[in-house]
Amino acid sequence: MSAQTAQTAYTASDPDNYTGYRTFQIGGFGFRRDEYFAYVSWPDGSHLMPVDAFLRALVREVAWNFFYGTLNFDDVFGTTNLYGQVELYIGRFNDAYRDNGRDYSETIDSDDLRDTFQAMLDDWTNAGYDPFTAPQETAQPFGRKSGRNPEALGRVRVTAKRMVGLPGDAPLRTDESGYPVNRMFADVTQDEPEVEVEPGFEDEVQSFNLFAYLSRSDVTWNPSVCSVLKDSLFCPTSEEFILPVEHGNDRVEWFIQLSDEIVWDVKDKHSGDPRAVVTMRAGDVACMPADIRHQGFSPKRSMLLVWENASPAIPEMIAKGEAPIVPVRF
Repeated sequence: MSAQTAQTAYTASDPDNYTGYRTFQIGGFGFRRDEYFAYVSWPDGSHLMPVDAFLRALVREVAWNFFYGTLNFDDVFGTTNLYGQVELYIGRFNDAYRDNGRDYSETIDSDDLRDTFQAMLDDWTNAGYDPFTAPQETAQPFGRKSGRNPEALGRVRVTAKRMVGLPGDAPLRTDESGYPVNRMFADVTQDEPEVEVEPGFEDEVQSFNLFAYLSRSDVTWNPSVCSVLKDSLFCPTSEEFILPVEHGNDRVEWFIQLSDEIVWDVKDKHSGDPRAVVTMRAGDVACMPADIRHQGFSPKRSMLLVWENASPAIPEMIAKGEAPIVPVRF
């Protein structure tokens, strides 16, 4: 089913208008919020989430352009990227909902859903609240409607075409670019490597301090793309508190822990049943298979490098059994 975006503002006579927030509708799904919760409705029911958790997930849906695989806001509501379209679902990856016939989904054009989510973020994010940052770095999102924060919501993923710092490519994060060192990474050296380049190759050779680069990240759980080689992407990110979604893979994904610690809660992609708890410390390497969902918990701001094969052919190859769901079988 293809749905068209529709948005409805509260009227002054609406009994819930005291909160000041707009309601939104796309297809059979409705969205509203009050002082503490976000509510998702569909023709057969409704579901609520704490509004802070909802907004942290929602802002990454928009910033990541629905990413790849599934983005579960919690164990009931989420999206699956169909690359051009998005499946918006309730209970799609929840055994209890499916077994009792309570699951519901619609397929919506990506542009329409992104526009609705962007408008929802703009209206539901109050002045002073930044859903991209760690809880200690921002105001609370609760309460009645109070202003906007378009500057925080306007961030996009930093994406290199070849490698960060090459002429014409994504810039390094420096004092000059306005990115200060994060409070948690004050001890990270900012020295940059010296590179002597053969004349004529100045646009082809580059080196940079990845730890210094990540120490200046002003967001959490929002990977940039620092190098690209065909379909191979190196995507570093700084992590603090909780990954706002349970990410369900549609391909193998490699994690390299660069600093500190992240605990990963790993579940079966389709049922949500527990599969593993993985504790990664600096220097550890782990692979997330293509049939799981995962959520990370970082008690101190940490650095993580995600290595991805971004080929758009992989999901179909896995579905046909032409590509493995794990990197190696022993």
